[in-house]
Amino acid sequence: IPPRSHRKEQRAYDRHLYKIRHLVENAFLKLKQWRGISTRYAKKASSYLAAVQLRCALMWAEIL
Repeated sequence: IPPRSHRKEQRAYDRHLYKIRHLVENAFLKLKQWRGISTRYAKKASSYLAAVQLRCALMWAEIL
């Protein structure tokens, strides 16, 4: 995580790694916007995995 701009000593951080981490965090936030995924309504693990895969496919379709 980058340091705050008002710090006297700025810490070093990897900007590229931070950008990738930010993308992953945002993907999880979008996944959890679906109520069925965030509350885990599915009883079976296979049903839950199918819901996650469906949501990921829809997120990917939005990008294209």
